[in-house]
Amino acid sequence: MIKFIKGRVKGVGYAFKGAYLLITTEASVKAQFFIGVLVTIAGIYFNISTTEWIVQTLTIGLIMSLEGLNTAIEEIADFIHPEHHKKIGLIKDLAAGAVFIFAIAAIIIGCFIYLPKMV
Repeated sequence: MIKFIKGRVKGVGYAFKGAYLLITTEASVKAQFFIGVLVTIAGIYFNISTTEWIVQTLTIGLIMSLEGLNTAIEEIADFIHPEHHKKIGLIKDLAAGAVFIFAIAAIIIGCFIYLPKMV
């Protein structure tokens, strides 16, 4: 049981390190983090409901997670094939496309939450 707990604590340490590296080194994650801070401030200012907080928090978490997965895919692709390759480019574009699709959804969610409060 102790070994299991130690393993989980070590795993949380690796996860924290990865999150820290993403937020401090990756431009796209920095941008998403900044936007997340801005909409959090907006949520406080506009006194959004508990349900809106839940949706907003999940949206921020998901977009940042997708950015992290996209970054990991890009790093793996670059490691496997450092020079330009058509298939690697396709893989990177697909991963970036997935982030883009959810970013559009996040903007729409933000509009649903905040536009009614601004008019």
